[in-house]
Amino acid sequence: MTFPCRSLAMAVVAMAAVSGPLAVSSAQARSAAEITAEGRHALHRLEAREPRSRFFASHAKAVLVFPSIFKAGLVFGGESGNGVLLINGRPAGFYNLSGGTWGLQIGAEKFSYAVFFMNDSALRYLRKSGGFAAGTGPSIAVINKGAGAEANTTTITKDVYAFPFNEKGLMADLTLQGTKISPIHPH
Repeated sequence: MTFPCRSLAMAVVAMAAVSGPLAVSSAQARSAAEITAEGRHALHRLEAREPRSRFFASHAKAVLVFPSIFKAGLVFGGESGNGVLLINGRPAGFYNLSGGTWGLQIGAEKFSYAVFFMNDSALRYLRKSGGFAAGTGPSIAVINKGAGAEANTTTITKDVYAFPFNEKGLMADLTLQGTKISPIHPH
């Protein structure tokens, strides 16, 4: 008879693990100016630490920067964060990244994402579709720290490249699987 109680306790812990960071994210609603400043600062940090990101930034039509994404999970997980779309360094829209997962997972972390839109078609899809879910629309490649691939004009074959960076915490998966990017209108 202890199994149902243990399952209930695990569900409560999982919900607290998931909703805690997400509640903090939504409770800290930031203005468009704050999101833009944080996004630019995060992009500069990425470019200073990751040489390949500078190449993608110089060839991208736009960069969508999420300076702070909170992700947590215990069997069920979730992530959320707000970002700015920069075209030629200027804000051109604001978006929320959110998603949920289930499976073997435990932990919590905070990280940043820079999403480089390499062609007009991918950027048009983002804007006209009202956002997109990873796995639909443009082809996306996630560039992880350990990946040794060199970036040049002959190796750019995807519509979108995403760089997770500034990881803090313990969680194994930094993919865009199960993630939805939607437009928002901050104050």
